[in-house]
Amino acid sequence: MHLVQSLASVGAAALLLGVSSAQTFQRLGGCPTLGCIFPPDQVDFLAGQYFDIRLEVHAPVNGSQANGRLPDPNFTFTVAKVNSTAQNATAYFKTSEPTLERWNFTWFEDLFARDAKTPSLVNVTSKAYRRVALHEPGEYVATLTYNNGTKTTANWLVRSMAEVRKSKNVILFIGDGMTTNMITAARLIGHKSVNGRYKSRMMMDQFPVLGHQHTLSLDSFITDSANSATALYTGHKTTVNALGVYADSSKSPFDDPKVESIAEIFHRIYNGHVGIVSTAFIADATPAALTAHTRDRGQYGAVVDSFLHGITNYTWTNWTGPDVLFGGGAEQFFNSTKGGNTYKDLDYYTQFANSGYNVVLNNTALEVTSNSSKTLGIFSVSNMAKWLDRNVYTQNLRNQSNSPDGNKKDAVDQPGLKEMTLKAIDILERRSNGTGWFMMSEAASIDKMMHVLDYDRALGELLELDDTIKATVAKLKAMGTFNETLIVVTADHGHGFDVMGSVDTQYLNAQKTDRKKRDAIGTYQNSGLSQYQLTGNLSYSEGVHFPSNWDPRYTLFDGLSANPDHRENYQVHKDGPRVPAMNITPAADYYVDYKDSVTGFVVNGTLPVSNEQGVHSLTDVPVFAMGPCQELFGGVYSSIDVFFGLAECMGLSRVNADGVTPAGSGSTSSKSGTTSSSVNGSSASSKSQSQSSTTNNSGSTSSKSQSQSSTANNSGSSSSRAGSTLSTVSSAISQSGAASQSGAASSQSGAASQSASAPAYSATGYGQRVYADSHDGEHEGQRWTGW
Repeated sequence: MHLVQSLASVGAAALLLGVSSAQTFQRLGGCPTLGCIFPPDQVDFLAGQYFDIRLEVHAPVNGSQANGRLPDPNFTFTVAKVNSTAQNATAYFKTSEPTLERWNFTWFEDLFARDAKTPSLVNVTSKAYRRVALHEPGEYVATLTYNNGTKTTANWLVRSMAEVRKSKNVILFIGDGMTTNMITAARLIGHKSVNGRYKSRMMMDQFPVLGHQHTLSLDSFITDSANSATALYTGHKTTVNALGVYADSSKSPFDDPKVESIAEIFHRIYNGHVGIVSTAFIADATPAALTAHTRDRGQYGAVVDSFLHGITNYTWTNWTGPDVLFGGGAEQFFNSTKGGNTYKDLDYYTQFANSGYNVVLNNTALEVTSNSSKTLGIFSVSNMAKWLDRNVYTQNLRNQSNSPDGNKKDAVDQPGLKEMTLKAIDILERRSNGTGWFMMSEAASIDKMMHVLDYDRALGELLELDDTIKATVAKLKAMGTFNETLIVVTADHGHGFDVMGSVDTQYLNAQKTDRKKRDAIGTYQNSGLSQYQLTGNLSYSEGVHFPSNWDPRYTLFDGLSANPDHRENYQVHKDGPRVPAMNITPAADYYVDYKDSVTGFVVNGTLPVSNEQGVHSLTDVPVFAMGPCQELFGGVYSSIDVFFGLAECMGLSRVNADGVTPAGSGSTSSKSGTTSSSVNGSSASSKSQSQSSTTNNSGSTSSKSQSQSSTANNSGSSSSRAGSTLSTVSSAISQSGAASQSGAASSQSGAASQSASAPAYSATGYGQRVYADSHDGEHEGQRWTGW
């Protein structure tokens, strides 16, 4: 380490101790030694689930881990089922030996190194095995041997489950950022109570099974939405900002080792029909993780392309696109001529239309579009309007210039989560023709509004989610498919939110000093009763449950435990979503927004001054289940167990699906159940493993523009693509349900792999890995400054 200044001996000793145990930054998450295996130690797999393997050997040039050597290019890798003979991975998976790759990267060992601008340089040798699978349940040991006998070991488990499909349909509702405390607050303002007893129930309260999942990630105990969605969809925990991959140390954000998602497996095995619905911009992390595979969630153009074509750099599955894709984020669909930012500057409305999709851009068109065709619905630029603005403060829909067609007009005719979800069910039911379907429906702005401390809007989004679930249950019963459908409701992570009392806002507004304004807060017996529901004549019903008064005199004394400096008056923001803090001098220093909550008092922040929003928390989040397999979701467990519960109910496990005993297993396992497709999981289909890739990681941060995805060095990738043939079905791009737009078909070939001889290692031109907080707020992910 290079120290900024000389230190006293005691201070220096303390600093060195801090370096040896530092955790703020890590050389590479999931790799505590100099030999890295991805997937790493303590990982579970679904039998037959495809994944990549990335091996890395590190040689730190400087810093506390420097070993004075080059990374070993002659490392070996073996795989064995426990109590069986280990075999070289090429023999075990029946594939060719990958070509050795070389690169280097830098990282900061701790905050002192960051402040002193003294990064540590690491040289790397690496290999990647693409698209392999383990079919036989049991324990496995993967061993990387390097540096004259040093070993890194990964213990893997292939879970055992029956190959029996127990539920025809599965709906996964995700309340992004939703916690039990938020549900409690939403219940308080959305349902009437008398003498401490509620007179109606939330739909979530009526689910027969309740569990809790913990959300900590591979290398940090606070997660983001990309990492957490990956755990829910693949059964694999990864690092912050990663979608469907284990983040490696290479320069490219697209060559990281991938893991097959539940949507991809369902489509591959059953040709299953898939729906994706979100109130976020549709390239956001939670919807993206169903099809995207990149360590940089900010690669929005590539994410949108993955919805349509699958993985962007080599053949992986027979993905042909979801049947339903609904949300916001039009700027990732219209190209730069209208101010958009798309993959290869293509018009993705045209791309989807040429692939057989009906394309609708508002609620009117959504209502009348055919249920028989695949449908893309994009209803605004960026995130969709919040329930409170669509239904109460509708003036906030004006002057937004967020029309999804890019004409700079206002998107005033947006559907809500309920309208999108119910229409998605109609389309999926018609197109599946009774064979079943999977849908993920996300209430995204619970999280987004919590980030900006706009608690009224966040709770409105949560109540909209509950109303959507209620309408969904009613629809399934009317269709006669309720008993064939598993419904799971959960969150991806939480926030440190709670309600501690009430606030007399009239009294608060009348006071002149901050300290006197705090006297308006009532706790314990002075917290009183909710005024969000007017009691009237004490007549109660099971109608739509939202507050009848969003601006009562007595409001909730609520808040987050981690927040920036801001002013708080505990009153609804009638002029649109809140902006609690603003940038001051110097840059990246946030303080109270002088235009926000002007009648309130200043609340000192608890986060670094570079944070303008609240952050996620460690709290376990609830899991509600109803329908076939509901019993799988009770108790307290890891977020990955949500995936395995869904996979078991959907019958996705495939033991020896190709009828071949896995190499090195020492026994033959018979296949139970049936499969609609033959899957050769014992051989890799990547054509790229004979290619040599050299990565010069120049530059300090990766660009977030989508043009990067077309120029990235996707080492170990093939430009061929499965399932990207464009459909000849006639499609309509419609604002009114009648207008039609056509365009030329354009297929994507993916980013080309580059081949070159490996250079000598150099301390110049290396890529500085800059770790920064993910920005999971109103524009979730768009401020990420990763590798």
